[in-house]
Amino acid sequence: MRKRVQMHSSHANMHSMSHSWDDLRTVMCLVRAGSLAAAAKMLGLNYTTVARRVARAEDALGVALFERLTDGYQPTEAGLLVAEHAERMSDQSDTLLRKLQGQDASLRGSLTVTAPQLLIAHVLTRLIDEFCAAYPEIDLHIRATNDLLDLNRREADLAIRISRDPGDTLMGRRLTPQYSASFASPKIADQINANPHQMVDWIVYADYQTVPANVDPAYPNHRVRMTFDDMVAIRAAAQAGLGVARMPLFLGRASDGLVRVPVLPPQPYPEVWFVAHRDVWASAKVTAFREMLVPYMRSIRARFVP
Repeated sequence: MRKRVQMHSSHANMHSMSHSWDDLRTVMCLVRAGSLAAAAKMLGLNYTTVARRVARAEDALGVALFERLTDGYQPTEAGLLVAEHAERMSDQSDTLLRKLQGQDASLRGSLTVTAPQLLIAHVLTRLIDEFCAAYPEIDLHIRATNDLLDLNRREADLAIRISRDPGDTLMGRRLTPQYSASFASPKIADQINANPHQMVDWIVYADYQTVPANVDPAYPNHRVRMTFDDMVAIRAAAQAGLGVARMPLFLGRASDGLVRVPVLPPQPYPEVWFVAHRDVWASAKVTAFREMLVPYMRSIRARFVP
């Protein structure tokens, strides 16, 4: 006679946890982020919700997943195990959804595009308007950021990137080469042209903190006057007459109150790419956007090159 098997409470708890993807994902994000605030930002929640989900997961499993320390949450061995399991579940879910999206032949529903803020502001707005007019049933979401969103994890469906390496796991197409050069206010430009040997004050990006390489030797005197960690701020400082700034040609040409100065001849700059995950490359919505984007960028290529 077969004995009746009574399930141990821990197995029952694990069974219930399998139905609580939100809690598993929250544990995974907290392991990645290390703090409630950072995990909450990652998930788009408030930190009290993150704390509540973690406590619920611990209650369901009957084991501590984190040590609460003054400087953040330290995962226990059990917490790392749960996060690893959730990571695999997330990857499998993303793969399934990408493959389904790649077979989608409809021109309706959501499409998320990411691109750098300044490229959107000065290059892509007309294209976005034309795309929305051509495909009114596509719900277009624009994520304006310089961060490289993870297309494997479906943080966006496609990306327009300024990069020398757009991502070896992605499908890509180069939209245009581009160059940078030096720009300044008309007043500073006039001063430089009148006296090439005067001191040239530079506004530089914080990651470099030095005058750009390949400065024209006909303008021998240079110094860094100030550094910024944001191109919008660099452009504003140059427009205010605070110095000379290196920036992409498309940006300098589109900026009121700036003119090119000869102290830094045009230099190759990271190219503009269109990229998407190979699973979604052939989907109808991604294809529709690509087929409008490529000829549009070809028509304005002169903005990016000397």
